[in-house]
Amino acid sequence: MPCAQMHTGGAAYPYPLTTLAEEGTKVDLRRLPSPDDLLILLTVARLGRFNAVAETLGTTHTTISRRVLALDKQLGGRTLERSPHGWELTELGSQAVAAAEAIEGTLGALSSSIARSGDVVSGLVRISTPDGFGAEFLAPALVRLQRANPLLNVELLSATRKVSQNRSGVDLEVVVGNMDTANAQAIFLSNYFLRLYASPGYAQEHGLPATLDDVRQHGFVSYVESALQVAELGHRSTQLPVPRSSFQATSVFAQLEAVRRGAGIGLLPNFLVAGSPDFLPVLPDDFQRQLPIWAVARPESLRSAPVRAVLEAIRTEIADRQAVLAG
Repeated sequence: MPCAQMHTGGAAYPYPLTTLAEEGTKVDLRRLPSPDDLLILLTVARLGRFNAVAETLGTTHTTISRRVLALDKQLGGRTLERSPHGWELTELGSQAVAAAEAIEGTLGALSSSIARSGDVVSGLVRISTPDGFGAEFLAPALVRLQRANPLLNVELLSATRKVSQNRSGVDLEVVVGNMDTANAQAIFLSNYFLRLYASPGYAQEHGLPATLDDVRQHGFVSYVESALQVAELGHRSTQLPVPRSSFQATSVFAQLEAVRRGAGIGLLPNFLVAGSPDFLPVLPDDFQRQLPIWAVARPESLRSAPVRAVLEAIRTEIADRQAVLAG
């Protein structure tokens, strides 16, 4: 069969523009949607925003919009529609994404075969996480995963907040507290505890409270209440009395350092301080707060092999160190 010449960027494409889908049935390749555009749509479905997709793919918002519009024209309908939670797939879009996932899986298998390295996890995964939990559990889990899969790229974004309602720009969110999700799946990871701690130096200089009511006579270290999205992490939600003074920080590591240096009694995650000689438990039999921590993602993200590998690595790290979370 003679070969037609298709021009892409000035280069001749010396292959037939028709192929046999089934015996006796010709398929015109010019009428098929672009695989590149399908993969762009898949990334939009995972990240929810054109800007985030453009940043991930190293292009522009305008280019992403243009490619999605071209795909819509090729398919004969809209693949995306706006919602309060970002871009969502239409029924046609869901069908297109299923095709894109098949292409992604095939290309991934081909890449591994060519590399002959056994790598099956590659690409970029973006994870949003509270900074303390991210440093203590996600960082070691992801470093270990990346060592086993050198083609994997990871971006860890520190954010202590409620679950995002549009999940824009990240493949996976790790969040604390009660769940109120829309168009996403929440996966329980673990519980951990907030407890009261002080430094030995502070205890020697000021003494420690004998009752919860005595906390009012001390300095108190916690999150900045006016900037806090997760109320359960702040002092106001504890029903403890108003302290003599407060030291508030948006970073849990700044809070740790403030308690270590004697600023007051801190409301701190147990997994960051348990067993450390720099921190003394305060009223451990009278006060503690248990909080759940979750992984949240769009269904399209959870079908991505790299995202599933990241989630499994995080869950393994947590399972191996449950004693630290419960301590």
